[in-house]
Amino acid sequence: MKPANPPNFDDAAFRRALSQFATGVTVITTRAPSGALIGITASSFNSVSLTPPLVLWSLATRSASMPVFRSNSHYVVNVLASSQLELCKRFATVKGDRFEGVSHAEGDTGMPVLDGALAWFECHNRSRYDEGDHVIFVGEVERCGVNEQAGLIEPLVFQNGGFHGLKRID
Repeated sequence: MKPANPPNFDDAAFRRALSQFATGVTVITTRAPSGALIGITASSFNSVSLTPPLVLWSLATRSASMPVFRSNSHYVVNVLASSQLELCKRFATVKGDRFEGVSHAEGDTGMPVLDGALAWFECHNRSRYDEGDHVIFVGEVERCGVNEQAGLIEPLVFQNGGFHGLKRID
């Protein structure tokens, strides 16, 4: 049997290729043991299973929020609308209290649900997988909700290094 060619891998080409896949944008929220609210922007969200209801997302191992997300029992995945771009940027870049002035409600487990999100998933932190430079979190959805205006609101999408709205084409 002829040996396979070794991979001819280029990190920059990999990043460019990945950037072509449009993803929705979320803010994952939780509460630290101290009671402080924690939130990060993530575009790595996906459904896994309907039965049981499972979703996944990933976080860089170097993230300052990693210890809290790794040890907490619950978190909320908030799916952002295109009108929430500033909220997305705030949870991606702001140092200090990212929740200052941000309207939210407390979910059944005490985790923050962001006002105006298109949808939200309150999850039990079911499992975690260390892979490469990220940790993959699998959450079992205990409760979820949809914005009453969701069908009329464009989602926030990230693609090719930029943020976009998304209009139906059918």
